[in-house]
Amino acid sequence: MPSLNISYSDEEMEELRAAAAAAGVSLKQYVHDLSLRERQRAQFVRYAVSWGEQHRGEFDEAFPDEVPPAGRQRGAEAA
Repeated sequence: MPSLNISYSDEEMEELRAAAAAAGVSLKQYVHDLSLRERQRAQFVRYAVSWGEQHRGEFDEAFPDEVPPAGRQRGAEAA
């Protein structure tokens, strides 16, 4: 099974150990799950932005007073 050897500062390692302890899991399990959660979070954000763009017209029609001024950047572009 593939694995990684990742270097952390002493402070970073202390923070990771504390977070793993608070979650009630081993450090190894915590770091493994963290990487998977980040992948799932990124997938969710991509889907949410896509869904929002697909339904922007419906929202603008239902809430005309909430339509942003022309030329203003939207969504991820504004961040």
